[in-house]
Amino acid sequence: MEKITTGAVEVRASGIEGQGGFAAAHIKKGDCLIEYIGERISKEESARRCSLGNNYIFHISERFDLDGSVEENVARFINHSCSPNAEAELDDGRIWIVALHDIAPGEEITFNYGYDLEDYRDHPCSCGAPNCVGFILAEEHWDALLEPAETPVSG
Repeated sequence: MEKITTGAVEVRASGIEGQGGFAAAHIKKGDCLIEYIGERISKEESARRCSLGNNYIFHISERFDLDGSVEENVARFINHSCSPNAEAELDDGRIWIVALHDIAPGEEITFNYGYDLEDYRDHPCSCGAPNCVGFILAEEHWDALLEPAETPVSG
């Protein structure tokens, strides 16, 4: 794939997964990097598309989701990390990718996809972060994975 550059994000091969979004210039903490755009769809349509393998759907409200699988959505290439340098922020029905700290030119931009525990084993993580929990999972659920298994009582 050719490099795609739009504003602060350049798309190229990633060591995490497939293509990734990389900083095209120095990015400061708090900067809005790019909007995650796509088609606004009902929850029912979202469920249907997810069942067909669409991985680019974002929750935006109790009634609607955003299908970011459209070609012009460069933000769809930003990979998950358990130690992200950006986050997705919902603002008035729009999703923005915002820097959590300064990001150097050429650094891969990542955010935590925030998946829940349902079917988490279907979403292995390959981010390579020292704190990686092994699955694409919201940080609020990490403790559930890190709790030690009960030791069987011997008799």
